[in-house]
Amino acid sequence: MALKHYNPTSPSRRGLILVDRSSLHKGGPVKALTEGKRKTGGRNNKGHVTSRGIAGGHKQRYRIVDFKRRLWDVEGTVERLEYDPNRTAFLALINYGAVPFGEVGENGEKSDVAYIIAPQRLAVGDKVIAGKKTDVKPGNAMEIGQMPVGTIVHNVEMKPGKGGQIARSAGTYVQVVGRDRGMVIVRLNSGEQRYIRGDCMATVGAVSNPDNQNTNLAKAGRNRWKGIRPLTRGVAKNPVDHPHGGGEGRTSGGRHPVTPWGKPTKGARTRHNKSTDRMIIRSRHAKKKG
Repeated sequence: MALKHYNPTSPSRRGLILVDRSSLHKGGPVKALTEGKRKTGGRNNKGHVTSRGIAGGHKQRYRIVDFKRRLWDVEGTVERLEYDPNRTAFLALINYGAVPFGEVGENGEKSDVAYIIAPQRLAVGDKVIAGKKTDVKPGNAMEIGQMPVGTIVHNVEMKPGKGGQIARSAGTYVQVVGRDRGMVIVRLNSGEQRYIRGDCMATVGAVSNPDNQNTNLAKAGRNRWKGIRPLTRGVAKNPVDHPHGGGEGRTSGGRHPVTPWGKPTKGARTRHNKSTDRMIIRSRHAKKKG
């Protein structure tokens, strides 16, 4: 996918850079693979705001994506690539049936379709398959312990059968760098190296839409369409509302950055899950030598 640069024909077009989605499917999603999505406005079941800066946005339907890829040894065909409003990556509609998509067979059978996260270099008409061990080809899924060292993968499971949790966002990937006693060593984009069980599933290739990080929305309204509200700086508030607030004239805060409730932000470590520390070989916080 390429980027679209717009001419400054209006203030909202000045500096606007979007992903060119002209090659994606123009119609709506498969209705049977969608479900309703209710917005929370950042509020919990008591009506209290627990996530600030969330409200409004365009109405969306959730696409049911197959993160598990447990339909083994059944070859599927890529019918089309689609946009998904719920994630930065694109989706690929896979037809696992013998009946062409949208048609009905002689005995009334219909095509068996599912959504998967589309990897880079996956095109309409390509064949994909999942199994214990398959060809190392974009879109194919297999147990990560069966993959050659150096393979680029995404949608990696952390527990067998739970579904992919690592590397699902646009342009992300994980690299298999070694094996050790039934475990696989992977390197994440953050620089972290960790163990993954060898019987966890992963999909070959990097996630589609790598240019997503190079876009420029050019106006605040486009963030509002995404359901993101403005955020007031702490230094612009009063001391009763924020630790950075108050002071005569403009100030820079006078302390290390914190949340409105005094918790450190911008790099402070918040991880307390010691039970999985043994799975991490090299932390993403480790300083690089040289």
